[in-house]
Amino acid sequence: MKRLVRFYRISSISLFTLGLIVLLGGVGFRVNLTPSEPLGLWRIVEPDRPILVGDLVFICPPNTNAMREARARGYLRFGLCAGRVAPLIKKVVATSGQVIEIHEDVRIDGRPLRHSRVARTDGRRREIVHYDGGVVPPGAIFLHSEFPGSFDSRYFGPLPTDGILGLAHEVWTYAP
Repeated sequence: MKRLVRFYRISSISLFTLGLIVLLGGVGFRVNLTPSEPLGLWRIVEPDRPILVGDLVFICPPNTNAMREARARGYLRFGLCAGRVAPLIKKVVATSGQVIEIHEDVRIDGRPLRHSRVARTDGRRREIVHYDGGVVPPGAIFLHSEFPGSFDSRYFGPLPTDGILGLAHEVWTYAP
């Protein structure tokens, strides 16, 4: 009997938690479980101005071969964006017309970007292809996270701005 009660209690808590996550997701809240930004509850806020360098955004990556490969390797989590990936939370570090150079680290318009060392292999020692650099095209942004293992524009290049879901605002977060 105790096992049955325990089973129902765990099932009820799990279903309640799942329902709460779905409900919050429907009104613009997201749970971040990746170390690229603080873990916890975030809110997607529709911007009332153009996206600027320094903004933290939620963005759906395009459904490209590179993103499908990233999903297969486990760099991207399952989600509701095209290609069945979760939105990314990243900081905008360059916009249309800015020049990106990538060597051992990232340079934007000739200035080094802090915490931007480019990894040659992932945690499983597989080679990682990185973006070659260039001018950020119109309608695109270059994204970055200071977390060393972040999968960001260092590797996939600029992303189209039409994938932006909104600005990312912390609600309840913590950095482990």
